[in-house]
Amino acid sequence: MPSLFGSNPSSSDPANDTVPSPSSSCSSSSSPDMWNYFFIPILLCLTKELSLAKAQTSTGLLLPNQRGDGSADDSLISFSSCANADPKLYYRPVIGILSHPGDGALGRLNNDTNASYIAASYVKFVEAAGARVIPLIYNEPEEILFQKLELVNGVLFTGGWSKYGLYYDIAKKIFKKVIEKNDRGDHFPLYAVCLGFELLTMIISEDKNILEPFSASNQASSLQFVENVNVEGTVFQRFPPNLLQKLGTDFLVMQNHRYGISPEKLQNTPNLSRFFKILTTSTDKNNKVYVSTAEAHGYPVTAFQWHPEKNAFEWGLPMIPHTDDAIEVTQHVANFLIREARRSLNRPATQKVLDSLIYNYSPTYCGKAGKGFDEVYIFTQRRARI
Repeated sequence: MPSLFGSNPSSSDPANDTVPSPSSSCSSSSSPDMWNYFFIPILLCLTKELSLAKAQTSTGLLLPNQRGDGSADDSLISFSSCANADPKLYYRPVIGILSHPGDGALGRLNNDTNASYIAASYVKFVEAAGARVIPLIYNEPEEILFQKLELVNGVLFTGGWSKYGLYYDIAKKIFKKVIEKNDRGDHFPLYAVCLGFELLTMIISEDKNILEPFSASNQASSLQFVENVNVEGTVFQRFPPNLLQKLGTDFLVMQNHRYGISPEKLQNTPNLSRFFKILTTSTDKNNKVYVSTAEAHGYPVTAFQWHPEKNAFEWGLPMIPHTDDAIEVTQHVANFLIREARRSLNRPATQKVLDSLIYNYSPTYCGKAGKGFDEVYIFTQRRARI
């Protein structure tokens, strides 16, 4: 067979011996047609193969309809997708977020003494990972609040300032319920952010004066992983190695607090050291070190002194990081909470969930002030419970 790239005089292929010489009359008339019929199909086939190879090299991945192997069959794709669903997991998880006293804007939006709020960034944070939110309104009748707690697959304590009175009492009761659910075999996660971490520190230590002052308001920071920490099974488990490394060198998280707890004090407080293991520390503006991320021993409870929700969903503070890496941090942290919530055994009644979702309320835009939250959900109770 002739070479695709030209004749090879030294070839021993018998076909070479039968090719007419250029001087023959036959070659000047019939030979070009013969070569056209021979080469054109081969060249077309070769061109297609080279195009596919180029696409595979440049993208590293072919879409099903580019493979030409029948893998684009919609019915097969649909069946494969459904077959991969784990029947032990709940793919309609709901997170209860505890509201905080006030309107989130120092009374500019609502100065009712019974008002409470949830910053919309926490709602978006949960939704971004594939879950919905039911507001746990801290000052509504307890029987209603704890009925709502039975409709969710996990809880989130937000940031804020209130550490005493009814708010503290309700947070303590919810925390106790979370522990009880887990002790009964329901995998029921709790995320505690900023004030939420501080409340857990006070509740678990049984010491309302345990917190220490730190200067970390409106501060972007890194996270320093403690020596020999094992991130397997923690919120950091699925972070790419390069992002884990950047957490220790780049300012990818937002701090906004005036209190916290030092590693030494946590470790030297028996109740806290038995409950928590420290994952990361951070340094405030005065180079004082505090615990920035902690996880419970034996419970799906994760505490953050920093704000994982702000990177992607808040714009009022100038130091909030909004880089690609910072947004990726937010997404990984949100994904972990909802991944844990899908393991919950709770399967609440659909209509009760729909009646209680935060979609029954409207957020209020407050970002025009250029500070604080961009949006908040405000709840007003007719009677205060003090």
